[in-house]
Amino acid sequence: MSSSFNGNISVDLAGQWRLTSPDSDHSLSMPVPGDVHTALHAGNVIADPYFGRNEEIVQWVAKQDWQIERSFNLDDASGDWYLDIDYLDTVASVYVNDTLVLEGNNCFQRYRPDVTKALKAGENTIRIVLHSSIRAGAELQAKQPFYIPYSTANSPIPNGNMLRKPQCHFGWDWNIAVAPLGLYGTIALKKLETARIENVVTRQLHNADGSVDLQVTVALHAKGVGVAQVYFQLDDERLRLDVGVNAGETSVTHVFHVDKPKLWWPAGSGEQALYGLSVETNSETVTRQIGLRTVELITDEDEAGGRFAVKVNGREIFARGANWIPADALFSRSSPALTEDLLQSAAAANMNIIRIWGGGFYEQDWFYDICDRLGLMIWQDFMFACNLYPSTGDFLENVEAEVGYQVRRLATHPAIVLWCGDNELVGALTWFEESRNDRDRYLVSYDRLNRTIEQAMKKAAPDAIWWPSSPASGYLNFGDAWHADGSGDMHYWSVWHENKSFDNYRSVRPRFCSEFGFQSYTSLPVIKTYADAKDMNIASPVMELHQKNAGGNERIAGTMFRYFRFPKDFPNFVYLSQVQQGLAIKTAVEYWRSLKPHCMGTIYWQLNDTWPVASWSSLDYGGRWKAMHYLVRRFFQPVSVAAIPSEDNKTIRFSLVNDTNADVTVDVAVSLLKLDGERVPLTAAHAVCTPDSAVTALSIDASQVPADCLLAWHFTASNGMGGEGHYVHGTYKALELQPAGLTVQREEIEENGTVELTVTAKGLALFVMIESETEGRYSDNAFDLAAGESRRIVFTPAKPIAGSVPDFRFYDLQSSQSVD
Repeated sequence: MSSSFNGNISVDLAGQWRLTSPDSDHSLSMPVPGDVHTALHAGNVIADPYFGRNEEIVQWVAKQDWQIERSFNLDDASGDWYLDIDYLDTVASVYVNDTLVLEGNNCFQRYRPDVTKALKAGENTIRIVLHSSIRAGAELQAKQPFYIPYSTANSPIPNGNMLRKPQCHFGWDWNIAVAPLGLYGTIALKKLETARIENVVTRQLHNADGSVDLQVTVALHAKGVGVAQVYFQLDDERLRLDVGVNAGETSVTHVFHVDKPKLWWPAGSGEQALYGLSVETNSETVTRQIGLRTVELITDEDEAGGRFAVKVNGREIFARGANWIPADALFSRSSPALTEDLLQSAAAANMNIIRIWGGGFYEQDWFYDICDRLGLMIWQDFMFACNLYPSTGDFLENVEAEVGYQVRRLATHPAIVLWCGDNELVGALTWFEESRNDRDRYLVSYDRLNRTIEQAMKKAAPDAIWWPSSPASGYLNFGDAWHADGSGDMHYWSVWHENKSFDNYRSVRPRFCSEFGFQSYTSLPVIKTYADAKDMNIASPVMELHQKNAGGNERIAGTMFRYFRFPKDFPNFVYLSQVQQGLAIKTAVEYWRSLKPHCMGTIYWQLNDTWPVASWSSLDYGGRWKAMHYLVRRFFQPVSVAAIPSEDNKTIRFSLVNDTNADVTVDVAVSLLKLDGERVPLTAAHAVCTPDSAVTALSIDASQVPADCLLAWHFTASNGMGGEGHYVHGTYKALELQPAGLTVQREEIEENGTVELTVTAKGLALFVMIESETEGRYSDNAFDLAAGESRRIVFTPAKPIAGSVPDFRFYDLQSSQSVD
């Protein structure tokens, strides 16, 4: 939702404020919206928290209170005035002319305190004291009737679970731990003229004849009796209603009838048709973009347990996506443009869903607008993750208000298909000694919280889809959904956290896997932004500080020993970590997609990074595509072919998956790929796959693949899609790879610095990866070449460049592990 106001009755207070602290003598400028750490860095008070080991030396910032202040002029202070504030992080006292007007304690709430009595004509001051969340969390924990554990493995800063604030701010196994504070949203002074718009919610009735009735309900807030003129508009249809209001809240509803609606579909399934909705008073306009669609969550019981499938407009959609975490650990370092680039990368990799994970933010309105336009369905967690939480009356009342506000703000977005109560809170009951020893107490406490969230959600949006927790095997099911794959959604972490082989992904048959992942290092150009040359060693203190998962570096290295010959140097260690990350997730997705419709969703962990760090992301901090993201684009293609070994490894079947709504015919050519790069045709098949299904196109005996050969294939589909791949029946380290003999021709083809690279191989080149210090996107990467084959790659820089062609580095599997 976006709002605009008449300038005579609204004073935008965004801009430069003065930042000070009652605990020290710092005084400097801070932009609002913004965060304290970024302002201190810009003012040379602290070093860049992301560089080197600076995280350790900026811890003092979050341990003290900070104050931001500015003045503003008001020609006429008569009438009723209120402040409009959101994304206030988090425990904060707001003063107008030294009069306390608000005590804030929820980063996810919108505040509209009445400030009429505090204002005066002429110059006014507004001051916000941002209290230390560390101190506030400790004070709240001490007031609890019994101790409420938090995840010490994730959060080196304690008691974040006491606060309604992004939980990852206190650290996570991929995030810097600095407990930021600031104001990240609206800060404005507004005059109340008759009534203001409190919220706009919609309900859709899809009729049997195909028409849709869109019910638009507007909640108006007034201080007294009056008549408000309200204008409703859907595209070109506009009308006015005169609404009598009383003190408090008054609701009014109008129904638009759409005779022949254009439906909104997820990406790859149809058009993302959107209608413009506006609600207007004489002083304020609220705009929304509306997508007309039906959505259901299918959880029917079957022979395996219970299904879990999203159905849009009557069609089940296989969910292909990734988990979303905040775009940056520090708000001021993010921007709508940078965030949109990350979401565009998701769409470009054939995704149709993202899961907004429960340890970050309910994102800003424009974020959901982008997803609506891109056709990225959203699984929306409520912001509770990996901890236990209080269930005292004041805490639950705060949660109820938060949920009501956020659901009313967001539920009109067609992209949001599911609301989930929390992330891993059921599992967390088993993680702490206190809850293991007194499970009943903590389970009842959890149930109180979960029911508060559910009831507030259903009150705000009765038609919205509720799922109690992730993972969960079903409603009111508190079992182990990490290893039980028969029903509901699953988080499957055995390959990473238990150090099992990639083949282990084929030991489970999820109905919907909403978390699974494997780590890699962030790309070398990104490492150079935080590490000096002397620190470019996996065991250096700097590299270890930029690895937040205990044992993560050892696991990456141990996996290399399992599958590959060890790389020859640091850059190739980084490269090979990204190759094996891509292979891990590829193994899982290709098998689980082949189980369709038993499995109807794969959402890997994770899409993006909050800062430069070793992690499970497929996009680097800043948005570069890791090797894995190029693989994602292939294995998430709506029509795809994958080689999958049988459980006894004696046969290899070629799975053909069709996520489209039309039949496809596919030609598959299978060959043996010798270690000198020669391709030897093996077999071919012509297969048909009906809509939204998976079939076996052909099978071969593993004995047909000699030990010194790879199995390779390429396919073309009747709808124009196609692709290729290879399969190693064993380990890569067992292959006596020969030099690839890569040669490259370069040609600058555009004024903005776009470069065409033609890469040619004399031998076998596996996972050819091109990299440059210049940020940009490659038309393809992490690809294979047989002997004599060439690939034309177009590099498009992120920003126009002038002068010489960027320098490029080239990696391939053989050269990464060769000491020659």
